[in-house]
Amino acid sequence: MKNTQLFVVLYFLTFHLTAQVITNYTTSDGLLDNFVECIDVDDNDNIWFGTSVGVQMYDGVNWYTWSQADFPDIVSDNIKCIKATSSGEIWIGTNYGVNQLLYGIPGSVWVPYTSSNGLINNQVKSIDEDPNGGIWIGTSQGVSYFDGTSWISYSSPDLHWSGVNTTAFDSNGDKWFASPLGGVTHFNGINFTAYDNSNGLLSQNVTDIIIDNHDNKWVGTGSGMSVLNTTNTLFTHYTQMYLLPPPDTLNPVVDIEMDSYGRIWAAIYVGYLGEGGIAMWNGSQWIDFDASDGIVGQNVKGLSIDSEDNIWIATTTGVSKISAILSSVDIEIPVEFDIFPNPSHGKICLNNNEGSFKQIEIYNALGTLVYSNYNVKEIFCFNLSFLIQGVYYVNLNLKGKIFNKKLIIH
Repeated sequence: MKNTQLFVVLYFLTFHLTAQVITNYTTSDGLLDNFVECIDVDDNDNIWFGTSVGVQMYDGVNWYTWSQADFPDIVSDNIKCIKATSSGEIWIGTNYGVNQLLYGIPGSVWVPYTSSNGLINNQVKSIDEDPNGGIWIGTSQGVSYFDGTSWISYSSPDLHWSGVNTTAFDSNGDKWFASPLGGVTHFNGINFTAYDNSNGLLSQNVTDIIIDNHDNKWVGTGSGMSVLNTTNTLFTHYTQMYLLPPPDTLNPVVDIEMDSYGRIWAAIYVGYLGEGGIAMWNGSQWIDFDASDGIVGQNVKGLSIDSEDNIWIATTTGVSKISAILSSVDIEIPVEFDIFPNPSHGKICLNNNEGSFKQIEIYNALGTLVYSNYNVKEIFCFNLSFLIQGVYYVNLNLKGKIFNKKLIIH
């Protein structure tokens, strides 16, 4: 069966655009190590990095580093997750427990917590903060809650035996737990309710959850994104947020974040292909970014967003920042178009239903123009079989505004 990707975009009043600038940081710029496991941004827009050799913070000018060599209370230098809380504390998670940074620079004090003084298990998967400032630490055996004084833990049979990858909180204060093998568990304070393959979840390998301003639950899985609606009755699935060469179409989600505009950002990585990037849902379509756009590496490990909606991306080859992302541009006419098939062997058709687009240009990954036509008809087909296999970018011009689609030729 031919694998066809259909693009349909329908906007009536507002079309979201991107005009990004990408800045990369590696060890040559001051980064402690290029293999960055996790990333977070504190309330002062300091960027915090977890690496296999310690913790680092970047304030925009200076780099500060913490490791066991200078701070022996740190339980491990191999940092798996990091969380900057609303109170200004920094939490780090490792395979040997967690640490809480009580004081910053100078006079740092790292308080350790392990299974000997509160944690249900030392193998930490996630650290999340609830609206009341409570800390929820997901582990390979369940989740531990810390209110600042005491600990409470939840595990099997209330939660799936495979543990907790993340904890999210809806507007009612209910908790949503992601399981590596068991889907999602909803806890309303009394009852635990499971969502898995049997009731609509795309995959039971759940890696992350965020909850948007309308109480939709965005569930990242090993096969793509499932979105559970406000009433918890219906799933919507996205499996091709980031376009991959055939036969690979599914998008394993590594991390999810939401910016101040309500746009959803997903980190995606296919391990056996060694290929990945990030994708943004602007309310109508997914727009992706990867190494061909300037991101420092393919293996994306995590995302975080600062107060100016800059997107910070942790990879195994450094850190990237995407900035200058425009919010929206008003267009007063409806637009609908399809590009198919995609991926393609060369013959491409544009179904320009409204006849709105008059110009089309196609660029290769190096930014070289390889095809153009300035008299596009309502239904327009053209042959690109002369192009070599690879990723290309289709630019469509509407009243001076350029809209982009990624195209794969194979």
